[in-house]
Amino acid sequence: MWWEQGLRARVDAGLFGVFAGMPRLVVEALRISWAADRLRTTIVAAATLAAGVMATFGLLATQRVLVALFAAGPTPDRVRAALPALALLAVATAVRGGLGIATGYAMNGLTPRVNQRAERRLFETTTAVRLDAFDQDSFADSMERASRGSDSVIDLVQGVLNLLAGVVSLCAVTVAVVVIHPLLLVALAVATAPNGYAALRAGHVKFRTYLESSARRRRLWVLHRLMAERVSASELRSYGLRGFVLGLYDRVMGAQTAVEMALARRMTTTTSLGAVISGLASAGVYVLLGVLLLNGRIPLAAAATCVVAVQAAQRALTQVTFQTDRVFADGQHFNEYVAFLDRAGAYLPRRPEQAPPRPGPLRELTVRGLGYHYPDRETPAVEDVTVTIRAGETVALVGENGSGKSTLAAMIAGLRDPSTGEILWNGRPQAGWDAAALGARISVVLQEHHKWPFTAATNIAMGDIDTPLDRARIEAAATLAAAHDMILELPYGYDTLLDRTFADGQDLSGGQWQRITAGRGFLRDADLLIMDEPSSALDPRAEDTLFQAIRGRQGRRTTILITHRLANVVHADRIFVMHQGRLVEEGTHRELIEAGGRYQELFSLQAAGYQPPSAAGEAA
Repeated sequence: MWWEQGLRARVDAGLFGVFAGMPRLVVEALRISWAADRLRTTIVAAATLAAGVMATFGLLATQRVLVALFAAGPTPDRVRAALPALALLAVATAVRGGLGIATGYAMNGLTPRVNQRAERRLFETTTAVRLDAFDQDSFADSMERASRGSDSVIDLVQGVLNLLAGVVSLCAVTVAVVVIHPLLLVALAVATAPNGYAALRAGHVKFRTYLESSARRRRLWVLHRLMAERVSASELRSYGLRGFVLGLYDRVMGAQTAVEMALARRMTTTTSLGAVISGLASAGVYVLLGVLLLNGRIPLAAAATCVVAVQAAQRALTQVTFQTDRVFADGQHFNEYVAFLDRAGAYLPRRPEQAPPRPGPLRELTVRGLGYHYPDRETPAVEDVTVTIRAGETVALVGENGSGKSTLAAMIAGLRDPSTGEILWNGRPQAGWDAAALGARISVVLQEHHKWPFTAATNIAMGDIDTPLDRARIEAAATLAAAHDMILELPYGYDTLLDRTFADGQDLSGGQWQRITAGRGFLRDADLLIMDEPSSALDPRAEDTLFQAIRGRQGRRTTILITHRLANVVHADRIFVMHQGRLVEEGTHRELIEAGGRYQELFSLQAAGYQPPSAAGEAA
């Protein structure tokens, strides 16, 4: 898949190949920081760079102090000569301390703002992509890595600024060392390079392992939830699944631990080898310094400053190496964030060049040659379906499990884009209408509904969230769904939190949740109401109330009903029978019974279950 191809390219990218993309990532991170808080970003940048300059002044002042103190002449004269440099050193130290305070203050305010902006941008994308993006596990893997990358934005910004400050210090130290002797600079570079390269190489290997472990981490996250959350606790105990789930954890975590142990060995070997080489080279620096001093290549007055300059140069090179490694590591994680946003763009709904018109009330809905193919299936879920539904009709989609009913309804609702064919609203393709305005005219009650952890009132109000909360409308919708009396029996009525994991929260049964979901669908009183198995968990009384409300829409609003309880569709204006993704029968209940086809067979099988055994035998 294209997601996996992108992952493989990043896994196989060499160390220097990754560095090539760093400038673009740095610019993007700085742009996010600037957009989050311009003032604090400016303060952090200016203070960090100024601190690097102050460090340089401090080094130069230290050198001047030492030169003055080790010069020839009476001690009082040497001390007086060193006083200006000492004053400069004190000022530089004080200013650097103040800049550090300013940087820390600004970063404390900048960090949460940057994190919020980066995370919101991620969620703006994940909540906008089409549903078919979530059909691919590679999308979930990329999203998991992008979540980590959003946290790396501020670290990358700070790392870049610290790196620039280190470069400023390094430039000053370089000048100081070259003035003493050019060979010292070469020796210092040789002493620092192996350790720096080893750190970068180890970081790259670590990140490569991180990429390849995405699916394993996500699997562990699922297992954590299964073993520690209330939703799965009952079945885990009733089926004795504790040992089974722990065994799965041991297998997945064992594999992950083995990978991490191998990574630790490899990183230790790499960094240790780099440290040994750099240590030997550092010793060579001081040997070279001693040789230069003994041979008279360095003036005696500068002897003391040589040691200070060499140590300062080592610190500057180490800082630059460390910050480069940090930028490299954070940049790789941030790259996952940026790359996810780029790739997810292919799944965002297309924006028309011109603002499309807003649809009027539904007069006719036409489904023409509609088909849908899931990416991981060989056969289409829906194939060549053509129907026309007129305003005010109540139509039913029936058929066995997997016949394509829910997928067809999802396309009509605009939740999925057809692979083939088109859907027309009043003769115009759905894509030609304003998407938000069209969505406002459609209400959907899903079979796999989510149990939102909000109050009962909010759960129903979400059916028309763009309008002000109106308790009277909410209660009216709940009444249609047989939910009103049930909600009043809750400890706080409509203000009861429907999540037991919080204080004063309450659990609902499957049937109670189904009433809440149906109430959400009724709230909007939309032109088109799509109800997918709205009564599968309802008791007979609640089911009767619900279908009376559905029949009350007949002739006034359009309803598409999906259900396996065929007794509830006998009053439908038309019934469409699906089988293996195709429309195989169409007609009223009477017409389909008389036709003696698939619908008649399914209806008879279900009706037999409601007859006493003797009556069923006589009927046979």
